[in-house]
Amino acid sequence: MYCCFLEHTWVLLRFNVQYCFYYELKVAFIHLNVSLPVEIFSSPLAGDITQKGYEKKRSKLIGAFLPQAPGKGKYPSNQNNSLQCSVCSTHRKGLCTLVPVAVVFVVWPGCALGNSVLAFSPPPTLGMDPSVPHERRTPVTPGSSSRYHRRRSSGSRDERYRSDVHTEAVQAALAKQKERGKMAVPMPSKRRSLVVQSSMDAYTPPDTSSGSEGEGSMQGEGTPTSSQSSINMENWISRAIHGSTTSSTTSSSSTQSGGSGAASRLADVMGQTHLENHSAPPDVTSYTTDSIQVERPQGSTTTSRSTPKYGNAELMETGDGVPVGGRVSAKIQQLVNTLKRPKRPPLREFFVDDFEELLEVQQPDPNQPKAEGAQMLAMRGEQLGVVTNWPLSLEAALQRWGTISPKAPCLTTMDTNGKPLYILTYGKLWTRSMKVAYNILHKLGSKQEPMLRPGDRVALVFPNNDPAAFMVAFYGCLLAEVVPVPIEVPLTRKDAGSQQIGFLLGSCGVTVALTSDACHKGLPKSPTGEIPQFKGWPKLLWFVTESKHLSKPPRDWFPHIKDANNETAYIEYKTCKDGSVLGVTVMRIALLTHCQALTQSCGYTEAETIVNVLDFKKDVGLWHGILTSVMNMMHVISIPYSLMKVNPLSWIQKVCQYKAKVACVKSRDMHWALVAHRDQRDINLSSLRMLVVADGYCITSLYQFKGSVSSCDAFLNVFQSKGLKPEVICPCASSPEALTVAIRRPTDDSNQPPGRGVLSMQGLSHGVIRVDSEEKLSVLTLQDVGTVMPGALMCVVRPDGVPQLCKTDEIGELCVGSIATGTSYYGLSGMTKNTFEVFPMNSVGALISEYPFTRTGLLGFVGPGGLCFIAGKMDGLMVVGGRRHNADDIVATALAVEPMKFVYRGRIAVFSISVLHDERIVVVAEQRPDSTEEDSFQWMSRVLQAIDGIHQVGVYCLALVPSNTLPKTPLGGIHLSESKQLFLEGSLHPCNVLMCPHTCVTNLPKPRQKQPEIGPASVMVGNLVSGKRIAQASGRDLGQMEDNDQARKFLFLSEVLQWRAQTTPEHVLYTLLNCRGTIASSLTCVQLHKRAEKIATMLAERGHLQDGDHVALVYPPGIDLIAAFYGCLYAGCVPITVRPPHPQNIATTLPTVKMIVEVSRSACMMTTAVICKLLRSKEASAAVDVRSWPPVLDTDDLPKKKPPLLYKPSNPDTLAYLDFSVSTTGMLAGVKMSHTATSAFCRSIKLQCELYPSREVAICLDPYCGLGFVLWCLCSVYSGHQSILIPPSELEVNPALWLLAVSQYKVRDTFCSYSVMELCTKGLGLQTESLKSRGLDLSRVRTCVVVAEERPRIALTQSFSKLFKDLGLHPRAVSTSFGCRVNLAVCLQPHRLGKLADQGTSGPDPTTVYVDMRALRHDRVRLVERGSPHSLPLMESGKILPGVRIIIANPETKGPLGDSHLGEIWVCSGHNASGYFTVYGDEALQSDHFTSRLSFGDTQTIWARTGYLGFLRRTELTDASGERHDALYVVGALDEAMELRGMRYHPIDIETSVIRTHKSITECAVFTWTNLLVVVVELDGSEQEALDLVPLVTNVVLEEHYLIVGVVVVVDIGVIPINSRGEKQRMHLRDGFLADQLDPIYVAYNM
Repeated sequence: MYCCFLEHTWVLLRFNVQYCFYYELKVAFIHLNVSLPVEIFSSPLAGDITQKGYEKKRSKLIGAFLPQAPGKGKYPSNQNNSLQCSVCSTHRKGLCTLVPVAVVFVVWPGCALGNSVLAFSPPPTLGMDPSVPHERRTPVTPGSSSRYHRRRSSGSRDERYRSDVHTEAVQAALAKQKERGKMAVPMPSKRRSLVVQSSMDAYTPPDTSSGSEGEGSMQGEGTPTSSQSSINMENWISRAIHGSTTSSTTSSSSTQSGGSGAASRLADVMGQTHLENHSAPPDVTSYTTDSIQVERPQGSTTTSRSTPKYGNAELMETGDGVPVGGRVSAKIQQLVNTLKRPKRPPLREFFVDDFEELLEVQQPDPNQPKAEGAQMLAMRGEQLGVVTNWPLSLEAALQRWGTISPKAPCLTTMDTNGKPLYILTYGKLWTRSMKVAYNILHKLGSKQEPMLRPGDRVALVFPNNDPAAFMVAFYGCLLAEVVPVPIEVPLTRKDAGSQQIGFLLGSCGVTVALTSDACHKGLPKSPTGEIPQFKGWPKLLWFVTESKHLSKPPRDWFPHIKDANNETAYIEYKTCKDGSVLGVTVMRIALLTHCQALTQSCGYTEAETIVNVLDFKKDVGLWHGILTSVMNMMHVISIPYSLMKVNPLSWIQKVCQYKAKVACVKSRDMHWALVAHRDQRDINLSSLRMLVVADGYCITSLYQFKGSVSSCDAFLNVFQSKGLKPEVICPCASSPEALTVAIRRPTDDSNQPPGRGVLSMQGLSHGVIRVDSEEKLSVLTLQDVGTVMPGALMCVVRPDGVPQLCKTDEIGELCVGSIATGTSYYGLSGMTKNTFEVFPMNSVGALISEYPFTRTGLLGFVGPGGLCFIAGKMDGLMVVGGRRHNADDIVATALAVEPMKFVYRGRIAVFSISVLHDERIVVVAEQRPDSTEEDSFQWMSRVLQAIDGIHQVGVYCLALVPSNTLPKTPLGGIHLSESKQLFLEGSLHPCNVLMCPHTCVTNLPKPRQKQPEIGPASVMVGNLVSGKRIAQASGRDLGQMEDNDQARKFLFLSEVLQWRAQTTPEHVLYTLLNCRGTIASSLTCVQLHKRAEKIATMLAERGHLQDGDHVALVYPPGIDLIAAFYGCLYAGCVPITVRPPHPQNIATTLPTVKMIVEVSRSACMMTTAVICKLLRSKEASAAVDVRSWPPVLDTDDLPKKKPPLLYKPSNPDTLAYLDFSVSTTGMLAGVKMSHTATSAFCRSIKLQCELYPSREVAICLDPYCGLGFVLWCLCSVYSGHQSILIPPSELEVNPALWLLAVSQYKVRDTFCSYSVMELCTKGLGLQTESLKSRGLDLSRVRTCVVVAEERPRIALTQSFSKLFKDLGLHPRAVSTSFGCRVNLAVCLQPHRLGKLADQGTSGPDPTTVYVDMRALRHDRVRLVERGSPHSLPLMESGKILPGVRIIIANPETKGPLGDSHLGEIWVCSGHNASGYFTVYGDEALQSDHFTSRLSFGDTQTIWARTGYLGFLRRTELTDASGERHDALYVVGALDEAMELRGMRYHPIDIETSVIRTHKSITECAVFTWTNLLVVVVELDGSEQEALDLVPLVTNVVLEEHYLIVGVVVVVDIGVIPINSRGEKQRMHLRDGFLADQLDPIYVAYNM
């Protein structure tokens, strides 16, 4: 096999160079035609060498053999940056690899070695244990071997899962996955401050995007290379037109010298645009890569960032066909490529078309294994033998041994050095227990009112290293006939799970807690020395049980010792899957019977020695080490957990030292002993006759291979030579409810092998038993846990539904019928009935026994010979897609992926969360402190592959947290429910997260298929049959309205101004306020007229302008702008208002000004002296070519004389002004407003708002476009009212300015934008009281209208109304307007409708409706009740203006729609704009947007299309004329709507859901890219919270919108750009993201 030498940049690895990304590239060691010296292969690996030294040596050795390319120095590259394979002669571009020293060559995908995809996993190295960490591996030389062993033994992986088998199986599974081709998982991007210890170049963009580093290797075929980066402009434009817009958030400087060049280029662009694009105004914001690009309008909250210069950046074709340089787009492309790979087949999907989106219900797979065996029979244990000398109760046994053998040792405790600390004899136990009993009954409370009576519950709070004190207290309670409730010691007030323990104590009515002296001193104390009340705990009296604190009982006092009866003996706590804590009550008769059954099955005899490592407060440790031992007068050697941590062999040493017959351990203790045994010489375990393994039912060897060993087997293999007999190992199964369920009996026959079952994991996941061969990967090897307990009956029932017996080859829940079980959950009768009073039935429904059974919570089956096998716990069960998986199995698989290298002490939590009606698996692991980012990501990718390969189930979320941060149980394990709670709350603070919703979520509704359109006739007939009227409405008729409007007789606004200057010269039209609230300037009618005359003179004399020339007005908001506008009208020029550049942000705001000036073909600019200076400044010339500006006139210096004659237009249909604005989709669109339309507009607003010269109106809007400009500049002149002008920018200095002005001037009507309203809501939220004291009064406000071009923001308007209600603002005063490009104001609701005034303020707002969001996605409207699931509140957008007609039309067919149907809003009005102003004049979009006709029905009327979706609904309200009111509801812009899965989504709906998920999310914006949904959230909190948001965002979008988020981007506050109207500029955000300009805190790519 031959392959070319790598002609590309070589990237070096670190010193241990044995690994490359071998999953990405097939690696072959091949013969070279050049002879390389042998040192190349050997020397760098010999001895020790520094990184720098290694690189130097390597370059010296190999440098001579690298082919040199001319002009490229030492890193060669052929002309088109591609590589050629000599085998297949194919070119692959931009691909790089990591080259270890032993020369590695690349065989391209598509060559003989087959395809391969990128993954991050090093190969297992020959002759080396693959489970050893690659990073820290050293050759095992004689000198290093001891160090190597010590290092291995220090890793303490979770005890139950330790087996080399796991690693072996997982490696095989990963290899199998590799053969199929691996996932290319894009690595998340992380800000440096978030990276603890990492290789930085993985996260920061390279200085030059040469394609040789980072993401260069991830590009696919067909990607243009750097040599093609200066792409043909025509292709670029046509791609941009066919795809979506790519207006950038940053501007690049113009390289043209003259303005005409840019304009002519623009004309070319427009020529192409109008040929190609028929659905939207031309996007002039991105006409070439090297020309000016528009910036989002000033007023946005973002801080601009400069563009990174990608000199030879390789352009990348994305799915939308728009080339984008940079790492983000490369990662997204990689993600898209990965997601295109065939994955697990989706479930059978369906969708019923009645607005109900039915999620996929799991259909049973016809091929899945089914149970075929006969119905099982209940298994009966041997008879419980009645022995004559068995005591009648445990207290009686204690009394017997305490009086007969007082010197016999009962319990020996150990200190942390393994030395005996204290020996408790039976005599001492008896006397001390009596003393405790006497004091409990007689020394608490008074004689008349004792605190405790027989039957009361008492908490036992003892540490794990003091079993003697616990034992005394426990038997003291039994003798006093009070009920002990043993619990863990609370270490702090916020212990994990401590609150739930408190609830248990409260429900049990516990008022007294018994504890030891040492423990009492160690409890947290308040400054006064009292023990504080723990969270959720009842008030407790703490009672110390040490003898020195107790009174001696009188000689005549003796406890009453009864036979065992049905009274409660003790309560054992149990933590459930959800974290709640239950108390299992055990009766005295059950206690005694259980001790008898254990004595019989374990063959206990008097005076035997037993070593106990288990927790003595509960479960197996309590039953053997505290209870049964006393019944049989045994000697217990108790090993505390703290000693085991110091010396894992201590229990084995004690077995040898005391010649113990029995030991009670967990598999963890066996594993620790295995790790540490090498240091021990003289171990002899021949005395052991029984080794009880408490969790022996757990997985013994998860994925068993032939010849490999399980945990019990491994222990036996090592210690058999030290006297351990095979038959001694006795696994048992137990549960808090059923006590001991089964135990393997110690036999004398060593030839009888234990029961083994090698079962198929696939079968187990379907709940059936299938014996499999040991060679298979996914098999589970189980060992038996012995037979049923003496005197008990056992059966296996189905886990769900009625307790029906399973078949013999079916897995189910074990149920036990016996006296020796728990009786109830204390105080919970319902749960008790379901668990402790179960009556199993056979297949025909007959009960198998008249006595109740108890559910054990264990899953398993009864095998041949009555042997019990346990496959897992009900609490660990996760049902995903109808298949069952056990959390322990998943943990074992995850740990088998190089555990000792990565997972900190084996601490992994696996749980499931419910997302979209199914359980999803979440894996959370603690990573070692020294792990790098690459380690983390590599491990995560491999875990996903291993779990997928072995369990055939996807992991929904894999999170890594720093070591020691998961909540702990008292014994140091992971507190699972608390970890889950933190995850769901977003308080886990992971350091790495990988979400895989694309892989896991297979139950989404079926994508919507567009139905063939129904014909016009059918629509008409359908509407008639269903009684639906066509959805159309109109405002009042202007022609029929009689009013004394003197301005009506004038056709032009300029004439109205002249008339007012003559008739009411001193009437004040405009008052401008400054930030202090004082008047900055004002204008009367005559002042405005005279000023306008002078400006007209200036335009004629200095500007030499002709009639119809365009003039750009670049002014700050104020009086000058108004005067300049009317000066243009007087001179016959066409004004265009332009927002001036921001002095602090010239680089990004000036190009927008330049673009509008050029696009509008302005012959001249007018501005103030200050801005004039700014336009010619050094900063300005750095941003744009200042020489290409048209003439700039300074209106601060006006001529003295007035013009000889004022211009009067000959035709009212000529152009009055141009209105330019940037839409939310990044489009710069200018519309033409004629004189007729302008006058009609002003008249319509005057009538709607009842504006007269005596009125005052406060306006806090930007005066540059839309309704804001009309209200600021035009309406006062037409109607004669006084406008109080408040520039929104002044509110940044003084947020109360607007409301104070409204109050001071006693204004009835005021207009603002959403951004102003938001500023007041956030800025004045805590100041309402101080504003009230300053005399702020809003009670006179009749109407406060929010001017917007979007769906009304209900939450904001309601917050505003609620906040300022105390200042007199009427809740119904706030309303909204709606306008768009084709008609600047369609609706405006100045005051509420007729009947509302009578309804009072208590009724619900009649103009808000609730619609079903799911129906809306299918373009339908279905009204639902408030609070319904998936309901979306929509507020009416205002009352339709006089002279305006509206109809709702289908945007595709252009046919009219019925009432309450969602469609495009079309408008017919005298004040419609007359068309788009474009450089080439027209014409394709004009007819579509401004002169559309219906396809049927009324086909004569000419309508303008707004581009907004909405619906009309006739209400019960009537207007002043008695007509029923038609309410218009705007849903969203067609341009912004996202088509995903065949449905129409509005970004605002997804954003609202996301903002609700976490308190730290302040703002959110969504957009799509290559059909991936990208969610950008602003984080108001510490950067450590960034990763918490990723799962929450993914979950909520799935749950509420049935969409999978592709990318989650977490950014700082203020990054999401906002325009002057407060609308999000999502397209700008998208372009900034793809160009790597957002500086995100974290970017997660969901798989």
